[in-house]
Amino acid sequence: MDLQFSRHRRLRSSASMRALVRENHLKAEDFIYPLFIYEGSDIRREVSSMPGVYQVSLDHLHAEMEDIAAHGIKAVLLFGIPETKDECGGQAYHDHGIVQEATRYIKQHFPDILVVADTCLCEFTSHGHCGVVEGEKILNDQSLDLLVRTAISQAKAGADIIAPSNMMDGFVAAIRAGLDEAGFTEIPVMSYAVKYASAFYGPFREAAEGAPKFGDRKTYQMDPANRMEAFREAESDVAEGADFLIVKPGLPYLDIVRDVKNNFNLPVVVYNVSGEYAMIKAAAQNGWLDERATVLELLLGMKRAGADLIITYHAKDAIRWLKEEQ
Repeated sequence: MDLQFSRHRRLRSSASMRALVRENHLKAEDFIYPLFIYEGSDIRREVSSMPGVYQVSLDHLHAEMEDIAAHGIKAVLLFGIPETKDECGGQAYHDHGIVQEATRYIKQHFPDILVVADTCLCEFTSHGHCGVVEGEKILNDQSLDLLVRTAISQAKAGADIIAPSNMMDGFVAAIRAGLDEAGFTEIPVMSYAVKYASAFYGPFREAAEGAPKFGDRKTYQMDPANRMEAFREAESDVAEGADFLIVKPGLPYLDIVRDVKNNFNLPVVVYNVSGEYAMIKAAAQNGWLDERATVLELLLGMKRAGADLIITYHAKDAIRWLKEEQ
C-alpha cells in the first residue's frame, strides 16, 4: 500500500523515549505553598472541605515549616485569621498582626524560605470584604490607603514578596509607591492581576474565615465570561510596577494563563485554588480518581499553559510523588 503518513508514535515508544522529548516538567521550585495562620495557641485544625490542609497557630508553625522545608518547598503564601475583626481590618496592618508575627518567625528560623504575604483585608474585616465599606458599597480609593499600610507593615516584618489580592483599581500603583517611599524598593509585588469572581473559592472561605457578610465580590473581581478584560487588568498592573502576574483560579482559566504568558514579559503565577483541590480530594477519597495521576496531570497542564509558578495546596504531595518517579 502506498500510504503517506507521519509516525508520531516513534517518540512515544518507551518511558525513556517519552522522558527524552518531554516539553514541560514539574519541580519543587515551581510551587508556592499556602499557609493559614490562626491567632491564638495550640491550634492545628484541619479544614473540613480541604483534607490535609490545616489552620495552625504560631506555636505549631515550627513543625509545619520543618515539614515544608523537608519537602524542598522554597516559598510559602501567608494568610492570617485574627482573634478580633473590625470594619477597617485593623489587624491586617498592625505591626504585631498575625501575618506579621508569622513572617518574623519564619524569616528568623527558616531564612531561606521565601515569605509571600497576601495583602488583603477580607480576613480581617468584620464584613468580610476586601476594602472599606460604606453602606453596601466597597470604596475603591479609600481602600488603597489601608492596603498600602498593610503592605508596608508586612515588608517591615520581613516579607520577601508582597502579593495584593484585593482587586481594587490602582492597587499595584499605590502599593508600589508606598513601598518605595518607605524604603522597600527591593521588595517585588506579586499582583493578583487577573482574579475572577469564582465559585471555586468556597473551601478557601472556610479556611481563611473571610466570607463576605453581605453581597458578593463581583463589583471588584472579574466576570468569568470575560477574556479581553484580563488583558486590560494585566496591562494596568504591569504599567503600575508589578513584578509577577497571578491568574486565579487556574483550571477553568488556562486559556487566560496562555494569553497572559504570550502577551506580558513577567513571571506568570497560577493559583490552583481551594475548590480545584477539594474536587480532586473528594473524588479520590471516593475511589473515583487516581489522586496522584490526576494531580500531576493537572499541575503539568498549568505549566504547559504558561505558568512559571503554581500556588497549590497539593505541593507537598506533588513533590513526594515526583521524587518517587526519579
